[in-house]
Amino acid sequence: MEFRPLRLGKLAIGLPVVQAALSGYSDAAMRLVAREHGAPYALHEVVLDELLLQRGKLRNRSLQLPAPDHPVGGQLMGSRPHTFGAAARQLVHAGFDVVDLNFGCPVNKVLGRCRGGFLLRDPDTALAMVTAVLDAVGNAVPVTVKLRRGYDDTADSERAFFTILDGVVARGVAAVTVHGRTVVQKYVGPSRWQFLARVKRHVGTATVLGSGDLFSPFDIVRMLRETGIDGVTVARGCIGNPFVFAQVRELLAGRAPRWPGVAAQRAALLRHWQLAVELYRSERTALAAVRMHAIKYAQYHPQPQWARAQMVAIHTPAQFVPQLDLVFDPSRFDQAARLLQPEDAVVPAAALAE
Repeated sequence: MEFRPLRLGKLAIGLPVVQAALSGYSDAAMRLVAREHGAPYALHEVVLDELLLQRGKLRNRSLQLPAPDHPVGGQLMGSRPHTFGAAARQLVHAGFDVVDLNFGCPVNKVLGRCRGGFLLRDPDTALAMVTAVLDAVGNAVPVTVKLRRGYDDTADSERAFFTILDGVVARGVAAVTVHGRTVVQKYVGPSRWQFLARVKRHVGTATVLGSGDLFSPFDIVRMLRETGIDGVTVARGCIGNPFVFAQVRELLAGRAPRWPGVAAQRAALLRHWQLAVELYRSERTALAAVRMHAIKYAQYHPQPQWARAQMVAIHTPAQFVPQLDLVFDPSRFDQAARLLQPEDAVVPAAALAE
């Protein structure tokens, strides 16, 4: 089965696999490392619309894009149409190539403020927010929307989902990303990939991306094949694993992907550290951001639990590089990038969470 190159409106992406917006993770350092390992498109971590309409360091950092960081999507979250549209204009002015609207976040604090996944219960407001953004952006950049398959498993929730889906497609968004879990489900239980296939049949030629339970290149290709969707967004599965994008390229080309060796892991993490120090202009701030990724890199280590414990033990910037040298030492561990098999037990990042 051949897969079509992914497009978001007028923007050609190519590989139908992109890095999702990941709160607390997908800063410029993570995105650039992913690009250097084959990711064709990445999303900035979600930003509140109100933040972009206020002056301050957080706003400035949210709108700062390194020159190589393109194409890049800016993901917005909020609850009011007029601020949503105004914030979208700020993203366009800052140079973002896509504006993505988050109607799927399941975090309780977000739901309590009528944002994210809460809007799947309120189609009128959700569609008014999409209209406000499309009016504000015009033809400047593509607009995409992120959804879950409903707020819960009730018939009313499913009707609301399809009302929103039909409404955003009719309004002309460039793509819709659908996570195969409900908001209430959060990340418990399997993602229903068959629902993604149903969505794609329902919308026809409109572009649909899928999300949920993508922890290996084999998962990604299987989702594409089984659902008929146009692309996937990899979220938890690419934390500590920028190698997945090149692995998918190999699979789609009919070649067997390979595990990264410890030398490749060390190089990627060192690069991430260097980019983060440059981004935050503080080694201590950079450490707080990179340490989370370093812990997740343990999933591909020959001794994953031991490696994770060593990464957890990093508490000061001065410890970072010496610990990399210890954990990812090719003289101690096999650095051969052997073939990756579907039956190999890759430890999902979530399973290594603290």
